[in-house]
Amino acid sequence: MKKVEIIGAGLSGVEAAYQASKFGCDVVLYEMRPTKMTPAHKTSNFAELVCSNSLRSSNLQNAVGILKEEMRLLDSIIISTADQTRVPAGDALAVDREKFSKQLTEKIRSIKNITVVETEIKKIPRDSESVLIIATGPLTSGELAEDIRKFTGEEYFYFYDAAAPIVTRESIQPAIDSGKIFLASRYDKGEPAYFNCPMNEEEYKHFYSELMSGEKIEVHEFDQEKFFDGCLPIEEMARRGEDVLRFGPMKPVGLRDSNDSIPHAVVQLRRENADATLFNLVGFQTRLKWNEQRRIFRLIPGLENAEFARLGVMHRNTFLNAPRILKSTYQTRIDDKIFFAGQITGVEGYVESSASGLIAGINAARVAQDLDALKFPAETCIGALGNYLETAESKNFQPMNVNFGLLSPLTERVRKS
Repeated sequence: MKKVEIIGAGLSGVEAAYQASKFGCDVVLYEMRPTKMTPAHKTSNFAELVCSNSLRSSNLQNAVGILKEEMRLLDSIIISTADQTRVPAGDALAVDREKFSKQLTEKIRSIKNITVVETEIKKIPRDSESVLIIATGPLTSGELAEDIRKFTGEEYFYFYDAAAPIVTRESIQPAIDSGKIFLASRYDKGEPAYFNCPMNEEEYKHFYSELMSGEKIEVHEFDQEKFFDGCLPIEEMARRGEDVLRFGPMKPVGLRDSNDSIPHAVVQLRRENADATLFNLVGFQTRLKWNEQRRIFRLIPGLENAEFARLGVMHRNTFLNAPRILKSTYQTRIDDKIFFAGQITGVEGYVESSASGLIAGINAARVAQDLDALKFPAETCIGALGNYLETAESKNFQPMNVNFGLLSPLTERVRKS
């Protein structure tokens, strides 16, 4: 049996180590803290929650609630520890963050076949006798990040700090059916590929005014970087002039609405997944606060009742172009003995990161025992996440939270009796 090595003791690395250890593998878990700290972390405990203390909704009408239940069935150490350290938060699973990370650290260190090594890994270990999981997160240290870039290929290791909001097809379907949103491609080139939300002059001016006055998130000091023109926040573009958006992401040229007239401005929605259940707002990367995003973007004609599967973010982030690099098993296409897990794969959120570590840990242990890796069904939330990483459009790939739009559609609707 081969050894399993894991770089990074965050949520995904801890979950992966626990899962691999249950299969009887000897696990080596590398963590650079406290030898070297990151700008985000404050302690040397494993799986430190650096932002919110919430693992989001436990409601089974919510995809992340179902994902947590799936993980409980698979004996997730992250979810069981969260249950043990939870604090009142309505239907959300929120934790005492200090107790949570302290308990996880103690549990992992107490497992006999897990060896913790406190050191910074600067290059990918290529020991043929080991199976490797890289779970270093969006703030992967510089030298290792550079080695990952070389391993994956320069064009496949992305440094983005922008992501546009995503809406569900179901929530905008009434506006599509009524003709308020129309399907077209600019200048009718190729097949109609975008849903278009047209604005008249009055609607545009009102939207522009609210966008300019909307509350924005203050960026942490370690995230402050110059904006690239290719991923400017939409409010930053708007600040340069009232009509800048009409010559940028909201340009109406080459489009005619259902009345065969050219709108004053247009918001385009681009398909996000193969099943066409999710659409992103093209060019709408933003630093608006989340409540402001919901309020302001629902002023767009046709999006009044939009459900947001993901809200826009603007921060430094390091992640793989997963559709080019990863399989749904979290193995790399380059080498079946090298896995990635956590936010570096392109999943977003505490629970999703942990889920990726769970699957990577199980599959790394199986590969270490010369067994085939497991591919989870895309009808499950845990499988849908891996399927998204493998099959999403690579050209515009962006990180994603779990949501029902990722799941393969059911052949028939299921109702409560």
